[in-house]
Amino acid sequence: MNSPSNGFKKESDEIETTSSSPEASSSSEPKKGPLSFLSGSITSLSFSLLSLFISKKIVLYFAIHTPNYSSPIAQSIASGFKTLIIGISFLATFTFGFIGLGLFLVFIRSLIEGNKEQKS
Repeated sequence: MNSPSNGFKKESDEIETTSSSPEASSSSEPKKGPLSFLSGSITSLSFSLLSLFISKKIVLYFAIHTPNYSSPIAQSIASGFKTLIIGISFLATFTFGFIGLGLFLVFIRSLIEGNKEQKS
């Protein structure tokens, strides 16, 4: 009897099912090519430019609409929220740009390695 009467699987049953599945799935997946890296790079760089545009608009909005509260606690919360929103928007810009640059470098590397394999 593999499963106990309470309806839960044993840990050994889970390990057996999960250890055999990655081997089968990795051999059936096709290898990524240069075109995949290039399309991912273009997509990520496009998101980076979009994030930069949105980040600039957010900074402009908060520069024009300064919060004026009579309570120092409310003023502090508003300032912290503004800083958080601006920081997240520029973090998204940097992240997409860095990923796009990395994928573009992998694209160039895959082209160079492809040329070496064809010459051999």
